[in-house]
Order: sequence, then C-alpha cells, then structure tokens
Amino acid sequence: MRRSAFSRLKRIVVKVGTSSLTHKTGKLDPGRVKKLVGDLAVAHRQGKDVLLVTSGAISAGMGRLGYKTRPKTIPEKQACAAVGQGQLLQIYEKLFNSYGITVGQVLLTRDDFSDRRRFLNARNTLLTLLKYRVLPIINENDTVAVDEIRFGDNDTLSALVSNLVDAEMLLILSDVDGLYTADPHQDPEARLIPEVEQITPELERLAGGCGSVVGTGGMVTKFQAAQIVGRSGAAMVVAAAAAQNVVARLLAGEEIGTVFWPTERLGGRKRWILFGAAVQGRIFIDAGAASALVEGGKSLLPSGVLRVEGDFEAGHPVSIIDPEGHEVARGLANYSAAEVDLIKGAKSGRIAQLIGAQPYAEVVHRNNLVLQH
Repeated sequence: MRRSAFSRLKRIVVKVGTSSLTHKTGKLDPGRVKKLVGDLAVAHRQGKDVLLVTSGAISAGMGRLGYKTRPKTIPEKQACAAVGQGQLLQIYEKLFNSYGITVGQVLLTRDDFSDRRRFLNARNTLLTLLKYRVLPIINENDTVAVDEIRFGDNDTLSALVSNLVDAEMLLILSDVDGLYTADPHQDPEARLIPEVEQITPELERLAGGCGSVVGTGGMVTKFQAAQIVGRSGAAMVVAAAAAQNVVARLLAGEEIGTVFWPTERLGGRKRWILFGAAVQGRIFIDAGAASALVEGGKSLLPSGVLRVEGDFEAGHPVSIIDPEGHEVARGLANYSAAEVDLIKGAKSGRIAQLIGAQPYAEVVHRNNLVLQH
C-alpha cells in the first residue's frame, strides 16, 4: 500500500485528541468541532465507512463544573465525563445532522476487548451501524473506567477499534503535524518524518511525553497504536487536526502527516490474543524453549517451562517470558497456573502421571500463540 491507494480505502477510523477539540482552558471549542465534522462528512459522502473515536468528554465536563486544569483523581474525572459526555454527543449529533448523517454513540472499556464474547458483540454492533450508514462516535466509558489514563487519550482505544472492525486506516488527528526528528517546539532544525516503515529503538527515543495540559496522549501512545494496527495490515497516519481539509487531502494521496506502514496481517483471533485479551499470568521459559518458539514456530512444551506467575485458568491469556526477561509471545494456556507449576520441566509424556490427566501435550499450542516480534 502507498499513499496513492488511500483513495480506494473503504473503512477508516479517525481519532481526535482532547487538545484538538478544546481551548487551552479545557473548554470545548465549537469551531474546532465543526471543522472536524465537516472533514468527516466529506469522506462519509464518498461512501466510506467512517468511525470517530473522540476524546473531549472530560474536558467538556471540566468547563461545566468549573475546573481550570484537568482533574487528577479518578472520581473527579468520572464526574466530569458524566457531565461532559452528553454535551459532547449533542454537539456532534447536531453538526452531523446538518449533513444528513446519523450518528450513534458507543462507549467502550478495556473489558469489552478483553472478554472474547464482549469483543465479538462490540464488533457486531459497530458493523451493523456501518451497514445502516450510521457514523459511530466512540469514546471510553470514563464514567465507570477506573484506569482511564491507560488508553492514552484514546490512542490505544482507536487502534483496538481499528482491529475490531478490520479498518484499513487509522487516522490520528493531533495538535502536531506528525513525527519529527526532534521536538519542533524546542529545535528549529527538527524535520517531519513523512513515512515510517518500521518502529526502531532510535525512533522510539524521539517519542516525547504529553504535549498538552488537557490531554493525556503523547507520541509514545501513538507508537503503541501504530504497532497494534501495523500487525493487522492497516496503515496509521498522524496529522494535524488544524490542517485545512485534512481528511480529504489525505485520502486524495497528498503527502501530509506521518504514515506508519503495516508490517504484517495477523488473523482476527491472533490479533485479539496479542492486543485485546488481558494477560492473566506469566510463564517463564528457558533459552531452548524461547528459540523453539521464535525461530522454530513450535508450541510451548512443559519441558521448557521454568516457573509460573499469576493465578490463571486453562484458556486464559498468558505472557511468555524468555531468560532475559523479555516477553517473546502471548498465548492461551492449556492448563491452569497450578497445573503448569506441577508439570514444569517435565516431558509431555509425564503430564498424566503428575496431574492425573493429559488433555494436551503442550502448555500453549502454537495455533493459540502469537510472537511479539
């Protein structure tokens, strides 16, 4: 895929950050919201499936509740979100309606991705909305989420949504033009990097922290998002929300922002194992087992297991750790933590002797295992 192919994309997820929708005081800027809606309406009218992942609910509530800076405690954030969520949706609904576009609100939490059944239910809901040409407006359910900061101002959420609906592109609209060789606010020599084929350690060092007092995201979370969508066969673009006609120009193939190109295309179930499922424990393995997984494409056998952490059951997602402490893979365990602890280091033929039964020869089968790199 290259930029010239963007015009043929059918389904895109657009994420907009808090700082791109608000004044510095934290209050919503109606002009910025109106511009965003106009940009998305053009793509929708072209027949594309458009999903909007929006921040701004907490900021909207901040203005109503009199906060001058972003609240620090979870209850305060939840209170602001409860007040601001309805206000934000009302604004979107009115503006999209002026273009004849129906919107539908979808609030998600991390649990909606971690639980396989809820994951599939959320997917079916969103695909049905798209079937009826409804533009989904998605946000984290901040009124009940207790780890709001984890989604990184919705960068990670937007990447997970892209996986959820098999989007071909994630467009992150931000208060920066893209990825630079240095902080453009500090270094006049900083240059925009138009394309990223692979996220290297050198590029990761360019990632800074949060750039706004009202937002929680930064380039670090955008890199994480790029890695999620990149292994799903989709492109990710970071571009300035303030740029004129940014969506239309991008879809026309114009060189705007930074494109993170896809690296591979994992199947839907393996994407869920790697990015959606919540890890319930860790299995530490020896060097031989690590080599068999990474280089040989093998299953994880009990003979290669050194020790276990956590209290997982059979079927739960686990993280597999090599002797250097690096996570080399994630997978679904065939045995509980207690059972793995009993059979660790043993040959598969001894499993029944050690725990009374042997439903599987492997601790994690390769069909249920995804390598991290």
